Amino acid sequence: MKIAFFAPTARGFRLALSLLDGLPEAEIWTKPAHVEALKSADTRPSVTRLITGSLAEAVQAQWSQVDCCLLIVTVGAAVRLIAPLLTDKSRDPGVVTVDQSGRWVVSLTGGHQGGADAWARQIAALLGVTPVITSASEGQELPSLDLLGDPYGWQKGSGDWTTVMAAVVAGDPVVVTQTCGWDLWRQGLPEQHSLVFGEGKAQARLWISDGIPPADGIPSVAWHPRTLWLGVGCERNTPADLIEQGIRAALESAELAFESIAGLATIELKQDEEGLLALCQRYSWPLRLFGSDQLAAKQVPHPSEVVRAAVGSPSVAEAAALCAAQAETLVVTKQITSGSPGACTVAIARAAQDYNPRQGSLALVGTGPGDLTQLTAAARVAITQADVVVGYGLYLDLIQPLWHPGQVIEASPITQEVQRADRAIQLARRGLRVAVVSSGDIGIYGMGGLVLERLSQSAPKQAVQKQAVQKDQDPAKEILVDVLVEVFPGVSAFQAAAARLGAPLMHDFCCISLSDLLTPWPVIENRLQAAAQGDFVVAFYNPRSQRRTEGIRQAQAILLQHRDPDTPVAIARSLYRDGESIHITTLGQMDPQTIDMLTLVLVGNSSSFIHPSGEPGQGQPRWIITPRGYADKKPG
Repeated sequence: MKIAFFAPTARGFRLALSLLDGLPEAEIWTKPAHVEALKSADTRPSVTRLITGSLAEAVQAQWSQVDCCLLIVTVGAAVRLIAPLLTDKSRDPGVVTVDQSGRWVVSLTGGHQGGADAWARQIAALLGVTPVITSASEGQELPSLDLLGDPYGWQKGSGDWTTVMAAVVAGDPVVVTQTCGWDLWRQGLPEQHSLVFGEGKAQARLWISDGIPPADGIPSVAWHPRTLWLGVGCERNTPADLIEQGIRAALESAELAFESIAGLATIELKQDEEGLLALCQRYSWPLRLFGSDQLAAKQVPHPSEVVRAAVGSPSVAEAAALCAAQAETLVVTKQITSGSPGACTVAIARAAQDYNPRQGSLALVGTGPGDLTQLTAAARVAITQADVVVGYGLYLDLIQPLWHPGQVIEASPITQEVQRADRAIQLARRGLRVAVVSSGDIGIYGMGGLVLERLSQSAPKQAVQKQAVQKDQDPAKEILVDVLVEVFPGVSAFQAAAARLGAPLMHDFCCISLSDLLTPWPVIENRLQAAAQGDFVVAFYNPRSQRRTEGIRQAQAILLQHRDPDTPVAIARSLYRDGESIHITTLGQMDPQTIDMLTLVLVGNSSSFIHPSGEPGQGQPRWIITPRGYADKKPG
């Protein structure tokens, strides 16, 4: 993916530089004078390119070389720059404009196929602003039909895309016929839409199948899930073109789509067969290899003793197709294609689960205390880029402004953390980009540890099979590594409370959860004693629920054994959310009845104090301050 920033002004150049960490694949085109002016700063010379002529000449030179043009100019200037270059939306790069102050990010052209809408969301997330996206599907909160199958590894088929997408935009009924492939995408549809599932009168059709759409005069577009595994046997040195001819003939006999091929399968003896390897390289198909004993164990329609005598299994093509698809029946039994030289046998089986060549990922995202202004730019980008966002319903509601059409949002109750973690892992292992969100920091009493724990305990058990290995390069080899994982920190509740309270955490502190659901109470009590004796500032998470009412009282009693009753205490509830409240009191006067599960309780240490000590006047905040000890240090 190649991205080019065009920043003709010094201010625009500085803005582009600030976005590089979030767009590491980008190059910046700017004037030599701007680079010279910032030569003492990190101007990333490895990604900086100089505009030696006019800006229009630079854009024109890069137009066919990049996937996205990011223009830090006015919209009017951008329109004049790209107007002579526009040819076809299926070939033109996406174009995004950003004003020099970074307040507006506009998806200008190539919103869908050029990726401009997605890039606009990502840049806006980095800048903490709202993108300007005017795609018709965006306004209707519908997924873009021409991008619908990309997350699932589906292949786009032929069709009248312009007419069908126009029907969707107009709100005309569009029949959806889906015979195979994952239907998860339906969860991303809005409550009101014009798609009709099943039979019905329609202006157009969306066809999702491994079969060929019917030619009945209805404008149609097709997505083909990759469900078909083709078993192939061949004579030594059979050319790739002859094998492809046999494959196409087998598919045509059953009216199956070439785009729905998941991959090829054969016997291990053929792992170096040049025609097979070349064909897999041509279409980026995986080639699965099976031993003769695995193939011989499959019941096939056309076993051959001649084949058994030659390779140790009565079937290659039919058995390999069944093994690869993990199926019991064939869609197409073996068909023989002969040429000069060579011959091949092809059989087809359908897998229950469609194949996705894309490697999935898990983004573990801490969303902070609740206000989107407290969300990090990296966390915003991770949520924006996700195909699926998973979390507790309340936390998902807090980030709803970041959702976009086509995203699948999966909410679950607060008691289903294990099921939530397993679901996220399952989705990622099927090739999706999944964001798991927790409020605060996901690694502090959040979902981060549980997801990683479950991931480590459930390493995928690959089927007993091998992948073909090619010399120097290996486009035929299927990716078998597990999902990618990245953790995005957030502002935890104790940090949010400290920010509201002044400086209560300036010395050593600890966090203790008072929930005994996962930790036995005697262990919690030992930690309370240690924290009290160690004179730590203490932040209490999960202090009191409807069932657990005595834990906070016991914690208060333990701390009072070691601290003055006048020790400052803050009871902070729903920080950075609607209904926020902060009550400053003392350890002796703290009332546990005022505390619930949305509350964080912060207790100072022996040196903490409240400023001002009396009741605050109008406009006068009260702070809790824990001295660090600087006043006692002498210079030098």
